[in-house]
Amino acid sequence: MTRLLFREDAYAKTCTATVTGISDRGVALDQTVFYATSGGQAGDIGALKTTSGASLPVATTVKDRETGTLLHIIAEGHDLPAIGDSVEAELDWDNRHRLMRYHTSLHLLCAVIDGDVTGGNIAAHKARLDFNLPDAVLDKDDITAKLNELIARNADVYDGEISIAELKANPELVRTMSVQPPMDGHSIRTVTIEGIDFQPCGGTHVKNTSEIGRVTISKIEKKGRQNRRINLVFEE
Repeated sequence: MTRLLFREDAYAKTCTATVTGISDRGVALDQTVFYATSGGQAGDIGALKTTSGASLPVATTVKDRETGTLLHIIAEGHDLPAIGDSVEAELDWDNRHRLMRYHTSLHLLCAVIDGDVTGGNIAAHKARLDFNLPDAVLDKDDITAKLNELIARNADVYDGEISIAELKANPELVRTMSVQPPMDGHSIRTVTIEGIDFQPCGGTHVKNTSEIGRVTISKIEKKGRQNRRINLVFEE
């Protein structure tokens, strides 16, 4: 199993690792700072740098559907390393930090909107959540103002954990109807935004809401009879 260093420190940008497997254009490592596509959050991009000086672009990071192995997908036109090789795994940090800022923003959106989440997506240029809100009247400007007020609180964001038994006893903690939080062993990772939000989550987040910057709701869409899609972007 790959040691997931981003779970220990979401701000770790690089690590030295050993290649443990090759699958098509996917490279498995014994440890990594790269997050694999999951829970609506896009997989990390960056590079694997070899001891020979080659830089192998990582186009995305995914989990193998059958084994769950985390794979760094190397862009076409580049040779793959060999099993046993040592590499330096280096994130595209600007891209990752934007994903972290967006992911934390969506947790704030959950605190603003009272409804079950039916889907979502987090990319480096925008993010969105779908809510089960068949009769709601939603106002872009009102939601934008409420989000920016929460961001301006400079609230700390930190990880924790609860047991699977605790989650089963409190199923309302899971806001997403279509995605369950990762259950590794006997505990489930949680993310707290101090005084604002608490929910199980396996993604990467900023340490304080002040890192997010101002956001705006760019569009609210009706997706079917019940779903309302709320799209969010940074003001920049």
